[in-house]
Amino acid sequence: MNTDLYELTPDIVKEKLALLPDDPGCYIMKDNQNNIIYIGKAKVLKNRVRQYFHKSSDMTRRIRRMVFQITDFEIIVTKSELEALILESNLIKKHKPQFNIRLRDDKSYPYISITLSEKYPRIIYVRKLNFSKNDKNKYYGPYTDSGAVRETIKLIRQIFKVPCGYKDPEKSNNKGCLYYHINQCTGVCAGKAGHEEYMDAISDVMAFLEGKRRDLITSMEKRMISASENLNFEKAARLRDQIKAVESTSIRQQINSISKEDKDIIALSFNERIAVVSILLIRSGHIIGQNQIVLDVFDEENAEETMYEFLMTYYRSAKAIPKEILVNIMPSDKEKLEEWLEYLKGSKTKLILPIRGEKKSNLDLAIKNADGHLDFITQKQERDESRTLDTLHELMEAISMNSYPYRIETYDISNIQGSNTVASLVTFINGKPEKSLYRKFKIKMTEGKPDDFQSMREVITRRISGSLRNTKNFQALPDLFLIDGGMGQLGASAKILEDLGFGDIPIIGLAKKEELIYLKNNKIPIALPRRSKALMLLQRMRDEAHRFAITYHRALRSKKLTISTLGKIEGIGTKRKKNLIKYFKSIEAIQNASVEELCSVDGISISYATRIKEFFYEYQKKNQ
Repeated sequence: MNTDLYELTPDIVKEKLALLPDDPGCYIMKDNQNNIIYIGKAKVLKNRVRQYFHKSSDMTRRIRRMVFQITDFEIIVTKSELEALILESNLIKKHKPQFNIRLRDDKSYPYISITLSEKYPRIIYVRKLNFSKNDKNKYYGPYTDSGAVRETIKLIRQIFKVPCGYKDPEKSNNKGCLYYHINQCTGVCAGKAGHEEYMDAISDVMAFLEGKRRDLITSMEKRMISASENLNFEKAARLRDQIKAVESTSIRQQINSISKEDKDIIALSFNERIAVVSILLIRSGHIIGQNQIVLDVFDEENAEETMYEFLMTYYRSAKAIPKEILVNIMPSDKEKLEEWLEYLKGSKTKLILPIRGEKKSNLDLAIKNADGHLDFITQKQERDESRTLDTLHELMEAISMNSYPYRIETYDISNIQGSNTVASLVTFINGKPEKSLYRKFKIKMTEGKPDDFQSMREVITRRISGSLRNTKNFQALPDLFLIDGGMGQLGASAKILEDLGFGDIPIIGLAKKEELIYLKNNKIPIALPRRSKALMLLQRMRDEAHRFAITYHRALRSKKLTISTLGKIEGIGTKRKKNLIKYFKSIEAIQNASVEELCSVDGISISYATRIKEFFYEYQKKNQ
């Protein structure tokens, strides 16, 4: 793989690349804000997605720029490449990703048209529809990606050998068109096929595009047998090859459902560790997206109850409830659940566990996606656990602990010349950040006179023997304290613990400049290799505590600045200031708000809003 791309690729992407299936499907690329930035389709997902991270001379500037922004991706497995192609169009239409070609409105969407108004109909790419009642042409679409239309037309040529390269093959003087010479024309232009056979092929194309796979194959088989009985072996062989091609593409796709109804397809897959629910959303017969949800709590011995509780939770906040919900496990108390869904929706909704036909085929697709996601999550968890144990074992040995440091807490102090001094407490459990155990503190003892030692004493005291210790999440003490700094900061913090009667809790310091680890009773610091997993864990914790403290400090400064600025406006007292801050969040938003927007705040009349606008107009002039 290309070094400058692959080495910069996030670990989660590398892990998913290693587990990609050989199936066709769609891939959804995301950036670090979880925005969908690109959607593509592939005949073989494993090969196509990995290509983005190989050095390639034909990679466009747009795609290369996109690859550098990828921090995660998802896949949806389909049964054929054509399914993936149509699904890609539906997803692009829904999400309008940044790096996909986007069309402005429905009128410009591309369609496939079959020109039935002509004696020898053609399969063509069109953007504008003819709404005349006399229009005999057939239209399929709309698509949102012009490439999807052209690719489908190319596939039709390869399978059905139409249309001819001439608009009117009867005027070809039996001179074969270009497509005939590359075996992509029936040969009607070269006198090898007649009008009837040509129209049979056009009928096959329409059945193909409409998803009537079974009817199509039956019709083709009858014509093949008839041609063979009439000793027309060339035609019979051509029909045989077309039947094989249709079967291999699995044209009866789940992407465009024949029923054209709205439905959700929900598949539950689980093992002894985790459960995954895969949801396919079908609207007007089209899959418009998927959602895969990992269940942290589930009943592995009662799948019916798990499905029931999931449906209750999911549809309680769902924006729409379809007419049908297909499930792979019928939930317990089905009738009660359907009654509840009818109450929410205002009309009946059926829960269906299909066992055959189109609906079963739809459900199988959801099951395949759920099973695939479950395998990925399980394997990732196992690898993460193994790496975590290795990291914690390395740290345990490096600092001479007798057991794994399961819970590690670190602190950071932030202030500017003693003003708005704050502290952060960041907790890692089993080598991973546990954000529910992050805490921020306003430091009271040192306000106006910077003193990091006294600030640290206050925050550690509040953590170990203050009210925080009495809360459920902080009753347990950490296995290890991490302090940002060298021997001086470590010694001061260790003294605080001893004074509080907790001097037996392990504590270490990490000095930024040389990234050395200091121990309480060792004068010589420990220097771990720069690529040591244990060192990188400590660095990540320290940096996370610093980030959390800085963010809080900036928020306080901004709030203080906003309050002090608003205090200069005549008539804007404490209550109005509080309402303005709550509504607009920042001084910049208040400054840029219109009079109408300011009047939306409780207590702000037109006269007050005008006064605020006048104040900021003068304020801006002075500060330019």
